[in-house]
Amino acid sequence: MSRNNSIIVTSYNIHKGMSPLNRQVVTQKIGEALRQANPDILCLQEVQGQNLKRMVKYNEYPNQSQHEWFGEYLNLDHSYGKNSEYDNGHHGNAVLSRHPLDPKHNVNITVNKLEQRGVLHCEVHPEGWDKPVIILCAHLNLLENDRQKQYNAIAKYVNDSELIDEDTPLILAGDFNDWKKNSCQKLASELNMTEAFMAQYNKLLPTFPAKLPVLSLDRIYVRNLKVERAWVHKGKPWSQLSDHLPISAELSQLD
Repeated sequence: MSRNNSIIVTSYNIHKGMSPLNRQVVTQKIGEALRQANPDILCLQEVQGQNLKRMVKYNEYPNQSQHEWFGEYLNLDHSYGKNSEYDNGHHGNAVLSRHPLDPKHNVNITVNKLEQRGVLHCEVHPEGWDKPVIILCAHLNLLENDRQKQYNAIAKYVNDSELIDEDTPLILAGDFNDWKKNSCQKLASELNMTEAFMAQYNKLLPTFPAKLPVLSLDRIYVRNLKVERAWVHKGKPWSQLSDHLPISAELSQLD
């Protein structure tokens, strides 16, 4: 629930509901951990929109997509944007919210055939807030040159979209695969956004690999919002779930 009229946003690459080395299906355990974390808004990456054969093999929700399952289990509104499709399924990004959720658009930012990527655009209406919050859930490429093109595509979409007003609260969260830590300066400059951990600590905190994190791959950028605090979800059970650690930020309206 909201805290003193603030909201908690969590971003998490769930690795298709598999353990770090792909040995176990851990969707149920991820759901249990997220229930304990209790965020208001979830931005998830690598979400199975259609269960793979291995999910059916383990008899884990064979007739239900992961975003639907998380929505029911956590009692959250949910939206899904398909990024990558293959013979026996597909995956993408998902946004889930305790507050009313209005899906808008799934932006294709694919720049090569090997990595199909997207940004899911939704609008959330926190209870008691003056304005809705625009949520952009992103997953970017592994290669630096590809990410530079995707930074430009995201900036162009935000700056040109009739659905995104300059004064509306904006959150851009996800897995940026930015181990070189170049995206902060680029997106901060292009979109006048602040990264939550940079605002709190003047540095990024590691999130990958989950068991012994050394790389800072995940981000929460904000505009027209105040960062009250930001943290990485460390230790068990998180280190035994996805290959990423989730990150969260508590955000409030500007005075």
